[in-house]
Amino acid sequence: MKKSMCTFRNLKAVMLPLATILSLLLGGCSPKEVGDVSLGLFTTKDIKIQTFNDPAISGVTCHISHVEANLDLADPSDMSIACRQTGEITAAMLSKIDKSKSGEVIFATSKSILFKHLKIRRIFDADNRTLIYLSYSTKESVGSDKHSLTTVPLWGTQAWQELEQNKAVTK
Repeated sequence: MKKSMCTFRNLKAVMLPLATILSLLLGGCSPKEVGDVSLGLFTTKDIKIQTFNDPAISGVTCHISHVEANLDLADPSDMSIACRQTGEITAAMLSKIDKSKSGEVIFATSKSILFKHLKIRRIFDADNRTLIYLSYSTKESVGSDKHSLTTVPLWGTQAWQELEQNKAVTK
């Protein structure tokens, strides 16, 4: 009995700090609601507008809109995204992001109890020096996968200038 109690305490001692750290990290990525538009008097659906900053590229702010159905088990899959440069973007920031063709998920939220999620993925288009943000639903809806796309060109940023300098040096 004593041995299992000791193991439980050790597990608790490890899990509690881990859970705290995870909640702080995930809380920092959560969007802030900046708008709430009712779709009418006789509906329980609202359009929610949220804002969040790219966790790795602090000079990018995104706004997403999506329908929230208050009394339904699943929210509709329609969404929209717009991202803009709102601060400096540096080559150091770019060096920390996933540059693969599939990019990386920078935001995800559940849209139903049945495995549907809204995700936002950042992809770097190196040839055009542009950050691409793709929002999409992970569950097909009425025969169509819902998605939306926005881009943030790096033109005029410190990152663009640093990439140009590196390009000139390698020639």
